[in-house]
Amino acid sequence: MRWKKYTLYTTEEAVDLVSATLAELGIEGIEIEDNAPLSERDTKGMFIDILPELPPDDGTARVSFYLEPGSGEEAMLCRVREELEELSRFTDLGEARIEESLTEDKDWINNWKTFFHPFVVDDILIKPTWEQVPAESAGLTCIQIDPGTAFGTGAHETTQLCIRALNRYMKLMQAAGVKNIRVLDVGTGSGILGIAAKKLGAAEIFATDLDDNALEAVAENLASNDLNPEDFTVVCGNLIDDPAVQAAAGEACYDIALANILAPVILMLEKEVWRHLKIGGIFITSGIIDEKEEEVRAAIAANPHFEVLEVNRQGEWSSVVARRKA
Repeated sequence: MRWKKYTLYTTEEAVDLVSATLAELGIEGIEIEDNAPLSERDTKGMFIDILPELPPDDGTARVSFYLEPGSGEEAMLCRVREELEELSRFTDLGEARIEESLTEDKDWINNWKTFFHPFVVDDILIKPTWEQVPAESAGLTCIQIDPGTAFGTGAHETTQLCIRALNRYMKLMQAAGVKNIRVLDVGTGSGILGIAAKKLGAAEIFATDLDDNALEAVAENLASNDLNPEDFTVVCGNLIDDPAVQAAAGEACYDIALANILAPVILMLEKEVWRHLKIGGIFITSGIIDEKEEEVRAAIAANPHFEVLEVNRQGEWSSVVARRKA
């Protein structure tokens, strides 16, 4: 389906008022573009690792919204112009020009499926539910994953680094006779790492995520993999600073902790996650851009509760694996 895209050229100061006005008119899916530099609070809240290089901030902004052809878009556009004219009486809207264009004919909800096909990480096959198991992959451990609105197909280098380390340490623990392996999955997203742990023989998974979309995504992916949801607890919240989440996770009770996030988050998490690992438990991290590798490795090494075991790399990403000491 093609939609009409309308882009309003305005000022940064007017963006909030314009956005609120469009929302009051019932318009959803607003996009805002400007060159305003992110504040320290913004970057901390968004856990941004590398900031984009933006042109000089000239005080202008673009607010885009979409209307479906044949749904009264001309009448709606007329109402938008009337509201903008009213706003212009007491707010500097700048150019206030509206540019019209037509989006490509795509199914925006399902278009991402075109790029997700079965692939193998070591001896684990990861595939979407709508694809068949390739003949050459028969016999491999199979994970079916549909990320939906939560991140995580397993195709990204950071997720593969985690899966490889998880696979290796799960097998080492099983060979050593460790029973009822429990796994903590911080920032679970689609649940792919926790599901991989279950497929590899973990008894229980406790997962956290800041986005409540993860709750539905994990539930759906557990069903796709015929896994018992009673063995996979998902909590929406922040293990780093939320006492309720920390209490729900419990202390010194996990054999493995997984965190495929970003370097700034790992730097905060390593101060807390050791409490939840058993002595000898393994902390597997990834999502670390190569420029941040040494900073993360050094921070974990400086933590008196951790011993760094290895650093692995794939593409421009790194994974640090550590063991909890006493």
